[in-house]
Amino acid sequence: MPQPALSVIIPTLNEAATLVARLERLLGLWVCGVEIIIVDGGSQDETVVMANRVATRVIESPPGRAVQMNAGARAATASHLLFLHADTQLPRRADRLIDAALAGRHHWGRFDIRLEGRHPMLPVIATAMNWRSRLTGIATGDQALFMTRSAFEEVGGFPDQPLMEDIALTQRLKRLSPPACLRQRASSSGRRWEHHGAWPTILLMWWLRYRYWRGEAPEQLARVYRDVR
Repeated sequence: MPQPALSVIIPTLNEAATLVARLERLLGLWVCGVEIIIVDGGSQDETVVMANRVATRVIESPPGRAVQMNAGARAATASHLLFLHADTQLPRRADRLIDAALAGRHHWGRFDIRLEGRHPMLPVIATAMNWRSRLTGIATGDQALFMTRSAFEEVGGFPDQPLMEDIALTQRLKRLSPPACLRQRASSSGRRWEHHGAWPTILLMWWLRYRYWRGEAPEQLARVYRDVR
């Protein structure tokens, strides 16, 4: 069996309510030979059972998004890695887009983002996220980070921290190359902004990033980061 060109790594924790619908949207990539790896962090619902129906491989690891994604990378067999949140949907033929993006000078990249939901602020928030990422060269996990395996290994993978692991990783990847900023959009859930309110969430996230930039420990910041699941 030929080695896949792309491994999609999805960390999960109690995502049974929406996981099957999300994974079914990846079946087109699976048919094209993309490896789909689910890394569960100890779900108490039916997440693992459901994941086994549609994923190439399901593994379990200690909880923590960074820990889970690193475990998935170790299990992956492809030369290109894509780290996908369980509530994010990729654009059509993302594998081809990634292959083209990584064929040149770029070692890593991300997609633009679209936030799903009914709140009128969500398109504005998504646009701001895309421009901030394009201007700073920093990206977040919601934007479906992809990279070569060699780049991932060269920067040491995700740092073992409970928050801002995506920011820390992309800061390291910037040393290798600027990101490929693809304008095709990944769709991610806007549930955080709808659940907690748009402006309170915006202010919270900027406050956390400022404190992280000032050098505050991610463990301390994680105590005020609210999980919407």
